[in-house]
Amino acid sequence: MDLPRVGLDLTEKLRVPEAVDAIVRAEARGVPMVWSTIRRGAPDAMTFFAAGAVRTSRIGLGTAVVPTYPRHPAALASQALAVEQLAPGRFRLGIGPSHRPVIENSLGIPMDRPLAHLREYLIVLRALLWEGAVDFEGRYFSVHLETGQTAQVPIYISALRANAYRLAGELADGAISWMCPADYLRETAAPAMAEAAQAAGRATPRLVAHVPVAMTSDRAQMLEVARPRVGGYARLPFYAAMFADAGFPVEGGVVSDDLLDHLVVWGDEGRVQERLAGLLGDGIDELLVMAIPVSDLAQEEERLSRVLVALAN
Repeated sequence: MDLPRVGLDLTEKLRVPEAVDAIVRAEARGVPMVWSTIRRGAPDAMTFFAAGAVRTSRIGLGTAVVPTYPRHPAALASQALAVEQLAPGRFRLGIGPSHRPVIENSLGIPMDRPLAHLREYLIVLRALLWEGAVDFEGRYFSVHLETGQTAQVPIYISALRANAYRLAGELADGAISWMCPADYLRETAAPAMAEAAQAAGRATPRLVAHVPVAMTSDRAQMLEVARPRVGGYARLPFYAAMFADAGFPVEGGVVSDDLLDHLVVWGDEGRVQERLAGLLGDGIDELLVMAIPVSDLAQEEERLSRVLVALAN
């Protein structure tokens, strides 16, 4: 399929029937793409994407992202084959290491050198999906397997800091940012990815920018609803380091109004559409738009969907 410029995040849909209904509803409204993360303790997005695939025919489906440590690449490849066969050409697979509070503290899995782990995971996963076989010996994985089935599913990786964007440039089909200010993506992320791609002799992969949106024209209300959401990420070391790199240091998860102004798109439909349109280009190829609930999420999602449809056409 032609890759869209915009897509809607379904992270707030924590129950499977609601998530599947949201996929069907988004396609009916003309939204070209939906994304979902796989969160600790939440229903598995790969599973409800399979259910959504059989009830739709056009909309793109993407994970943003599947945590790598709890799921062997062979198991994920098997799941990706199933989704791709149900939704041919519509599925993009985003993967990432997640964070130490989740992987080590909650799951008890050692998290050593996450980018090195992600590199090996990506190599194994790519071979299994694209070639139907892998013969790999590394520090983290030893996989010798032939499946006999292939699916050229685009594989994206999560990225926050420059080295992750370099890895995407070298090996992945794209990078998915999360809570990264747009100037940081243009000035740090996109150049790092382009330079690594050039060194590897390949085209620069796609950069998908995650954009939080609050459908309100009241800045004070935007700050009120966005601060706890962004602050939750800012308390994680990987995000805190990225915010510091971007020029917005955080202390104890307390985020400044300045950071929220640079990170969150807000306003009425017209202003939101204008601001989202302005983010595209200069290295940013696609927007992954996440609604931050203000008062009525269902109504806000409908309004935001209209904006995305207008941007997609």
